[in-house]
Parts: sequence; structure tokens; C-alpha cells
Amino acid sequence: MKTLVWVEHDGSAVKDATLAVVTAASQLGEVHLLVAGQGVGAVAAEAAKIAGVGKVHVADDAAYAHALAENVAPLVASLMETHDAFLAPATSNGKNIAPRVAALLDVMQISDILSVEGADTFTRPIYAGNAIATVQTKDAKKVITVRGTAFEKAATSGGAGAIEAVAGKGDSGVSTYIGSEIAKSERPELTSAKIIVSGGRALQNSENFHAIIEPLADKLGAGVGASRAAVDAGYVPNDYQVGQTGKIVAPEVYIAVGISGAIQHLAGMKDSKTIIAINKDEDAPIFQVADIGLVGDLFKVVPELTQKL
Repeated sequence: MKTLVWVEHDGSAVKDATLAVVTAASQLGEVHLLVAGQGVGAVAAEAAKIAGVGKVHVADDAAYAHALAENVAPLVASLMETHDAFLAPATSNGKNIAPRVAALLDVMQISDILSVEGADTFTRPIYAGNAIATVQTKDAKKVITVRGTAFEKAATSGGAGAIEAVAGKGDSGVSTYIGSEIAKSERPELTSAKIIVSGGRALQNSENFHAIIEPLADKLGAGVGASRAAVDAGYVPNDYQVGQTGKIVAPEVYIAVGISGAIQHLAGMKDSKTIIAINKDEDAPIFQVADIGLVGDLFKVVPELTQKL
């Protein structure tokens, strides 16, 4: 079986989410990558070095510069004539592209897989991760999104994939890139951070969030996350959100401050290696999944913890 993996990149480097997808694809068969963008020669060269990669297809065109799904999906669909499965990370871009590819191929998409059980059988979470479904497809062509936290990351060296230029139909004329507002931070990106400190609605306002959460994160060299309630209340931007409708993370240590533990939030972080919860409500659901729980007033406990680190 030949698999085609969508390479998530920022125009200059391959993102970590791609490495987990390569691992999943390698369990199905031969791994080919697709690097689409403008001026992506360096990305293609980096992708070719990923362990287990046999070939890298490069579509270098202005139409793919911003990964507009309406332009990328037809390109992927055309390459699927010689591939059996298309895999993409379950990121915003992957979730945008994959359904369109599935529609063009007239197949059912298999979303957010956790494991590969066979050539046509996979597991995926349902009910916000409270149950795991085993699904089997009869489609000849497979379109799959992969939960990055469920697979080990492929090595970034050791591969020697052949680089091959490919061409698509270019701009479909359906959508136009206007602009983007990208939050920049010196802290680790959430999906790749080894330690994450997250804050919830109990912090009361944006000023408290920054004053309580960020010093602790700085001491630990951690990424900063938030619950949906904190994001909806305007404490922090939505790219901080962890949960079912935010980012799925699995760091070595996850510190939940003032987060009650709604099922939607737990779906995004319960695979963390060690979960530490700080909450004044001893009956908060977060303590049911926490490895370490501290019942106390976060406005007293967290500054004291930060000071002692």
C-alpha cells in the first residue's frame, strides 16, 4: 500500500505534527510525502530526511502558498490516482483539507485515529474520548486524519527520500487569502511543549491570568494553555485553548490551575503523562484524572509555588 502524507509546515520547516503522521502511515505501507507551498525547497529537503520516507512530492506554486484547502484538495485528489491512502495531521489545516479530498474521491473520511489495527481497521475516540471505537472501511482509497499525540514522532534524520516535482491545477478561484493574525510567543508551542500550565475561568480576568499563570510557566519553561471558558471570557487568545474544540496535547507535565475539568477540556489533555490540578473545589472533576491534586486558593498557592521554584 502506498500512502500520501500531507506535510504541515510554516514555509521554512516541517512541523512536529507531520512526524506523528509519518509513523502512522508507515504502519500501512510505503510512505510518500506531499510538500505544497511557495519556495518550499528547504522544507522538501528537510522532509526527505525523515526516517522511513520513500518519496517527497513537491508542488511549488503561489496557489499553495497559504495552504488554501480549495486549492490543495484537488492536488491531493490527483495524486491519489497512484496512492491508496491519504493521511493528514488532525490540525486546523488537516481538518480543512482532508474532508474535501474525501468528497472529491467519494469516500468516507476516518477522523482522528489513535491506532492502526490493520490495512482497513483503525481506532478513534468518540463521546469526547470517553469511548474508543474500532472502525473498518471498505473504501479502496482511504482518507485519514491522525491525532498527533497518539503516535510516536518519526526521526527527523536517517531518511533519503527521492524528491519529485508535481503540478496541480493551481488556483481554483474559489477562495482568496486575505491575511492572518498569528500570535507570536517565545514560549514553547502547545502541541510540542513538554510542560504546559493552563488556566481556567477561576482566574476571573485577563490581568490575573497573566499575573498568576505566566510567571509559573516562565519558571518551568512551559507552554501556556487555557480552558474554553477562559478563552471565551477573553482572558487569552483562542490559540491558547486546550480541549475538544481546541488543541489536543500530551505533555510530560500538565498543570491545570483553576480548571474544573469539563469533559470537553479533559478530551484535550487527559493523555498527558503527569497531570497536576490546583483547585479550591475538592469535588472538581479534574481531580478524577489528576495524578497530583492540590486543594487550595490558586491566588495564594500558585504565587507561593512559583516563588519556591
